[in-house]
Amino acid sequence: MNAPSPRIRKGRKFDQVLEGARAVFMADGFEGASVDEIARVAAVSKATLYSYFPDKRLLFMEVANAECVRQSQEALDSIEMDAPPRAVLGQAGRHFLRFITSTFGQQIFRMCVAESDRFPELGQRFYNSGPAVMRAEMAAYFEEAEARGELRIDDYILAADQFGELCKADVWARLIFGVSKSVTPEEIDRVVDGAVETFMARYGV
Repeated sequence: MNAPSPRIRKGRKFDQVLEGARAVFMADGFEGASVDEIARVAAVSKATLYSYFPDKRLLFMEVANAECVRQSQEALDSIEMDAPPRAVLGQAGRHFLRFITSTFGQQIFRMCVAESDRFPELGQRFYNSGPAVMRAEMAAYFEEAEARGELRIDDYILAADQFGELCKADVWARLIFGVSKSVTPEEIDRVVDGAVETFMARYGV
């Protein structure tokens, strides 16, 4: 049976705590981040911090959720959604792959997997705040591109999922299993360019 998920209490200094935690987690990672340091950077007492987040994992997941929302919005703001498919796919693929292969992106993935039994709704929240948003936006773009005669797709959601998986080829598995410690910009370009070519070979007109 899953343990009941602790509730997050919000108050006057909630955003302050969250921003301080984000700075520390981004700099030190989950394991390296201490509650003392988070409280110091957030300029709150440890008692205040614990009153909002009784568990460091819960705080990390809240930061991860907020960061995923920010990344999704940044992607939507930076991608020219009325551009031709090759341009949109290249921009979206690079943004996606840079985030999931970043140290913070990998930590989020590992934490979601590690805590899925205890707090299954945390992973669901993370998925809904970021991956699901981009999935829906890409599917909507594919529908518009098909209407313009640029793509031919039967299942827009499936096509969005397929493109995301193509963008993870090679580099993602190597990172997750510890074969590689990082990914270079050149590797990201190689994988995304290949993903775009493969996708267009299947769905391009």
